[in-house]
Amino acid sequence: MDQGYNNHRRKEPKKYYRLLSSQLDVIKLDSSSAFLSFVPRYIRLVMGRCTIQLVMGPAGSGKSTYCHAMQQHVETFEGPRKRTIHVASLDPAAEHFGYQLAFDIRDLISVEEVMEELKLGPNGGLIYCMEYLMNNLDWLQDNLDEFGDDEYLLLDCPGQLELYTHVPLMRNVIDRMRMWGYESSMVGVFCLDTTFISDTSKFISGSLLSLSAMIALELPHVNVLTKCDLIPEEDVELILNRQSASEIWSREQDRNSLLPANYEDGTNANRQLERRRRNRQRLTESICQLLDDYTMVSFLPLNIRDEDSVDHVLACIDATVQYGEDLEVRGVEANDDYEE
Repeated sequence: MDQGYNNHRRKEPKKYYRLLSSQLDVIKLDSSSAFLSFVPRYIRLVMGRCTIQLVMGPAGSGKSTYCHAMQQHVETFEGPRKRTIHVASLDPAAEHFGYQLAFDIRDLISVEEVMEELKLGPNGGLIYCMEYLMNNLDWLQDNLDEFGDDEYLLLDCPGQLELYTHVPLMRNVIDRMRMWGYESSMVGVFCLDTTFISDTSKFISGSLLSLSAMIALELPHVNVLTKCDLIPEEDVELILNRQSASEIWSREQDRNSLLPANYEDGTNANRQLERRRRNRQRLTESICQLLDDYTMVSFLPLNIRDEDSVDHVLACIDATVQYGEDLEVRGVEANDDYEE
C-alpha cells in the first residue's frame, strides 16, 4: 500500500479501518490482489475530502495575491481555528508565485512548451493545456488524494474566462472532482479588481462575468473585490452600498450626460450616433435588470493590509462551505474511542 494510506491510517479513527477489514474479509482478498491498489482512495471516500477553494477571476485581478494573503493570514491562528492552507496552481501559464506551492500543473504541462512545440498562440496554448489535463486527470486526483479531510486547499485557476464560459473545460474538471467525492467541500471564489468600480460600465461587466461563472460552474460562490487598499474606502462603500445594478447605472447617467441636450438637432450623422447611444443604453439597462433579477451577485471587499478584512472574507467563505462544522464532532468520537 502507498505512503498516503499509511499517513491516513495514523490520523483517522479506528472505526473506518474495522469497516474496511470486515469488507475485505467478506470478499476474501489476499495481499497480492490488484483491488488493493484502490484501497487508499476507498478509505478517503469513506472519510471525506479536503476543503477546496477554486480561485477564479480575470487576468490581473489579484488571484495569486489573494492566495498568498490567505496562506499567510492563517499562520496567526491558534486554538480551534488553527489550520494550514495549501495552495496549488492550475494555471499552466503562471510563472511567479508569492506562495508556497503544494503542486503545480506545469509539472504536467506548460503553455510555454505547447507554444514552442505546436506553434500555438497564448490562448490556443492554454486551451490545449487544459484539454491535456482533462485527458490526464489521474495526475490531479493523485495530488488531491494527498490531503486529508481536515486540510484546506486553494486552487489558483487560470485567468482566461473563456475556460469558464465559452469552453466548458473548467466545468468538466469540476464535474470530475464531484465524482471523486468533493461535491460538498468545494467553493468558488471569484476575484474582481476593485479599480473596476471607478468605471460603472466595467463594474457591471465584471458583475456579469461573475454571474456567468456562477451559473456555468454550479458551485457555492463568493465574490471578492480585491485590491481595496489601492483606492479610498469611501469609494468602495459608495458602490457596495447601492441596492442594485440598475441604481448604479442610473447614478452614472445622472452624473455624466453622455451627449449635449441639443445633440438631436444636429446633422444626420449626429442623429445616427444618438440612436446608437440610446440602443447601447437600453442594452446596458437590460443587463442591469438581468443582474437584479438573479439577485445573486454581491461582493466582499478585501484589503490584504487589514487583518480584519482578510479574516472577514475567510470567515464568510468558511460559512459558505461549512468548513469545520464536522471536525469537532469527529474529535469527540475520536476521544470516545480512545477512552474505550
